[in-house]
Amino acid sequence: MSEAPLKTMRMDGAPVRDAILAGLAARLAAAGNPAVCLATVLVGDDAPSARYVASKHRTAAEVGITSVGVEMAADATQVQVETEVARLAADPSVHGILVQMPLPAHLDADRVLALIPAEKDVDGLTETSLGRLVRGVPGHVGCTPLGVMRLLAHYRIETAGTRAVVIGRSTLVGLPMVLLLAQKGADATVTLAHSRTTDLVDVCRQADIVVSATGVARSIGAAHTKRGAVLVDVGISRTESGIVGDIDFDAVQGIASAVTPMPGGTGILTVACLMENTVAAAAMQGARL
Repeated sequence: MSEAPLKTMRMDGAPVRDAILAGLAARLAAAGNPAVCLATVLVGDDAPSARYVASKHRTAAEVGITSVGVEMAADATQVQVETEVARLAADPSVHGILVQMPLPAHLDADRVLALIPAEKDVDGLTETSLGRLVRGVPGHVGCTPLGVMRLLAHYRIETAGTRAVVIGRSTLVGLPMVLLLAQKGADATVTLAHSRTTDLVDVCRQADIVVSATGVARSIGAAHTKRGAVLVDVGISRTESGIVGDIDFDAVQGIASAVTPMPGGTGILTVACLMENTVAAAAMQGARL
């Protein structure tokens, strides 16, 4: 006799985002609304990047964070971009710096990012920030993996003692995600899977929590899902039918205990976590928060 289908909880990102932003606004208000400043650097005229940066400025204003935007032409030179970032790095009134990626192909992004002090690296992209995460030193974590942790906490998903699988090994999501789930306090036993993992179905079926960040549309389905598992979708694919994630949302209903939608799940937490990092950055730099 087969087991009855589970009721699969939909883990929407909006309530988590709203809670993060409300908490930050309250924290700033309680501190007397000290000056907290986020600076963005946008190079070129890529429309999606421009929209994304604009959303960051809008959200900052809603919370009570000041924001300044540096916009540069698509043909800006390496020296010109580095000069602007170095200027922001040296400005004590700027607490967080975000360089919108991707940069135009002729620019060396690593050299640009290396100019951002760890305390101001609110995107968590620099070598120093990742090193701090590895060593357990206070610093800023990438906004996407941080958002996943906030989502799990909001929906009261227990991580301690669980087996987790992270699919994808990028320094933007996969690697920091592994570290966050394994660190003290989260206490999961974590397996890192990737494109060379030959037995991915079997690996995933052992997991209580699966976080997929590959950008391969609907690549994780019922066969990968252990009964009662929690599935977190970080992948984004643009198809003829619209934006979809790595996880086949419909196929895992009744098997997973909880799953995030895409869109509407982890993606909308990124800007909220950027604001969280910006407030933390100000506190690191001496703001009374």
